[in-house]
Amino acid sequence: MVQPDAHPQRVALHNEIHARPPDAMTAPLALSHLVMFGDAAAREASRAHLCALLRDHHLPQPDAQGTHVRLDVGGVRLRWELHTEFVTWTFSRPLAAEGFGEHEPAAAWQAVPQDWLAALPGRCLAALNLWVLPGREAPPPGLTRHVLREDTLVGASVADGQGAVFTDFALHADGYSRMVLMADGMSPRRLGRLVQRLLEIDTYRMTALLGLPAARESAALLGVAEAELAALAGAIRDAGRDEEPQLLDRLTRLAGQVESHYASTHSRFSASEAYFQLVDQRLHDIHEARLPGLQTLGEFIERRLSPARSTCEWAVRRQDALSQRVSRISNLLRTRVEIEQQQSSQGVLTAMNRRQDLQLKLQATVEGLSVAAITYYIVGLVSYLAKGAQSLGWPFGAEGTAAAAIPVVALGVWLSLRRLHARVLGHP
Repeated sequence: MVQPDAHPQRVALHNEIHARPPDAMTAPLALSHLVMFGDAAAREASRAHLCALLRDHHLPQPDAQGTHVRLDVGGVRLRWELHTEFVTWTFSRPLAAEGFGEHEPAAAWQAVPQDWLAALPGRCLAALNLWVLPGREAPPPGLTRHVLREDTLVGASVADGQGAVFTDFALHADGYSRMVLMADGMSPRRLGRLVQRLLEIDTYRMTALLGLPAARESAALLGVAEAELAALAGAIRDAGRDEEPQLLDRLTRLAGQVESHYASTHSRFSASEAYFQLVDQRLHDIHEARLPGLQTLGEFIERRLSPARSTCEWAVRRQDALSQRVSRISNLLRTRVEIEQQQSSQGVLTAMNRRQDLQLKLQATVEGLSVAAITYYIVGLVSYLAKGAQSLGWPFGAEGTAAAAIPVVALGVWLSLRRLHARVLGHP
């Protein structure tokens, strides 16, 4: 079939809707989810680390450009996902549900080679053990004795009442947080989607909080900058003309510091806001309903994350406001300096005009002297000429001839200078 020329990104963009599809799951199941945060080199090293595990188990290597891998490795289901700032590793394996809650439950990460697991590239930002059990809303016996902490226990009915989730949002002795999902009568694909959303809630709430330390650090830096700006504003109000260049230099350095700090934190705050929105969306997707005597996950997260979210938003607003204030004061000071420069330039031009007038007057005086001097020399020549002409029969004496020539010569010299000035100046 003949088709028109396709866009080079068409296939990649079309398949983006199928990126990172959820796995079909069946209870009982144990999952361990790790979020490894790192730079581009660490994220690329995670791909090599995955390839090393696959080579050890004689499995085919993944696509060199792929961002998502899922396969079975030695009895454990492995899911690897490459994101913009982090890499997620999810391990899952079947669980013996009998006796769950009566002792410390087995975790999926325990079935992974421990040396390989300890060498995961990047730094662990989040780690979660999730157990999926058959059942509905009733929690298993001993849940708050061997699995979760009773004092921080939260739970909710999810998936339109087809399941219930319990967690305490606490780090336990193994360094993992814990969550228990009761799922009964749920199709494997819907259960897989629900598990994926629960894992993403834990992932995105942690990545969203990465903006909080930057916001706290910004508070101290912005406080110093605001105090400096207030001092500069007061100094500008009382400054003399000689002090303005130094104030403008200080203000320029302050503007550079503010913009540098804004550039270094803007991407972090923008990413945190995007992650907060993803947390809200994932909480909406699981369709929570309240269980008697327990807070829902959404209520708990909203109450605990709202201050952090507000702090990040406040830091962004404070940065923007400070940048605008610095810009306004810089424009004010520059306008003041420009006005004074214009006044100085006007004074210089006035002085130049006065000097030009003086030069013209001096030039007129010099021209008068020049006419007299040129006339004197020409009349002297006329006198010599008359003396020589007497021997040839000139009837007038040399002195009389010179005296008669003075007015004519002076007028001619004067007219010649006038014509020369007109020709040089371009006047008719």
